[in-house]
Amino acid sequence: MREIAGNSEARDKLAKWIQSWLKKAPRRKAVLLHGPPGVGKTVSAEAVALDLGYDLIEVNASDKRNREAIDRILGTAASQGQLIGKNRLILIDEIDGINPQEDRGAVSAVVSTISNTNYPIILTANDPWDPKIAPLRNACEMIAFKRLSVRDAIPYLKTVLEAEGVDAEDVALKLVYDRNQGDMRGIINDLQYLTTGKSRLAYVDVQPLAYRDRKDTIFQALALVFSAKDINQAKRAVDASDVGYEMLFEWIYENVPRQLSDPRDMAAAFQNLAKADLFLTRAKRTQGWALLKYYFDLMTAGVGLSRKYTKPAWVPNRFPERIQFMSRSRSVRAVRNQIAASIAARCHISSRRALTRFIPHLKLIFQTNEREAAKIAAWLQLDEDSVSFLVGDEERAAAILKASVSAS
Repeated sequence: MREIAGNSEARDKLAKWIQSWLKKAPRRKAVLLHGPPGVGKTVSAEAVALDLGYDLIEVNASDKRNREAIDRILGTAASQGQLIGKNRLILIDEIDGINPQEDRGAVSAVVSTISNTNYPIILTANDPWDPKIAPLRNACEMIAFKRLSVRDAIPYLKTVLEAEGVDAEDVALKLVYDRNQGDMRGIINDLQYLTTGKSRLAYVDVQPLAYRDRKDTIFQALALVFSAKDINQAKRAVDASDVGYEMLFEWIYENVPRQLSDPRDMAAAFQNLAKADLFLTRAKRTQGWALLKYYFDLMTAGVGLSRKYTKPAWVPNRFPERIQFMSRSRSVRAVRNQIAASIAARCHISSRRALTRFIPHLKLIFQTNEREAAKIAAWLQLDEDSVSFLVGDEERAAAILKASVSAS
């Protein structure tokens, strides 16, 4: 881990989380390492496994993975006993690369694997806010990885090159950094190409190197919209953004009241967003995808050029609350449905009847009588999330779960 440059706080947090498994499984049985490509997410997972002596089982989720494949590969790895007495670490790389059309049920299969795993699971994602992996955000500890600053990158790169017998000019390394926009994987690859057969790297050697085509972060895309001086600048946000166009709409919608403080500007922006939503709805309903161009124009240029009376000021953007609320709601529904399924199986009734008639009574029992709650939890084989849902208090839920082990 010490040989990896940057993100020391994120790497320390990852190492502490894995070490916590030596005592008992933490409440969050998986972590989601997120950040732009080339910042060290995967290599950090591999390095911590090596440092702590874990067997690493790696799966790339961008490959075709349906529910059956996930259950077969991950379910077995997460539940099997150890073969040679070593701890096991499961790495699911590029989880946001799952295709919801081709890989139906994959996300729910991963969530199920996480809830039942006996070993730590690490997931990586470039875009953690992708709607299709929202259930995974609720099941994971989130750890953010950031691009290495040029001030930290140059000394690290010089050390790497010196070990290979190459002397490099600082200005040359800075140009490589700029060409890759801080992507360390791209920087290392370019340096390998530029220094093959050489003992010195000069600025002139790097000049022919082209800029890599990269997506901007969502915050840079929002800046294009809200600080647009013309239509083309605002419209570039769609192509430049590292999130999907519907998620970009949610970000713009959320931040209009923050960025456009004058009521007249705000009203104009929301009118354009309403029209954009109508075009998107019609495009989906009629399969007339040519209408999307109006959707893109209205939600970017329509919003950006609504600024007429708002005075310039820096205001931070924030994650869409509507997406957060929907994510939390889906998580709660999933836990509630899981409890209902357990009741239905034990009592030979429908899950719908269990939801309406049994769960309200269970909540009352779990919140007032821990002894009976422990017996019921053992009988229904409820997990930590289910007991926490019924009790509404994590500490009391932990006590009930501990008592349920003795009652079972």
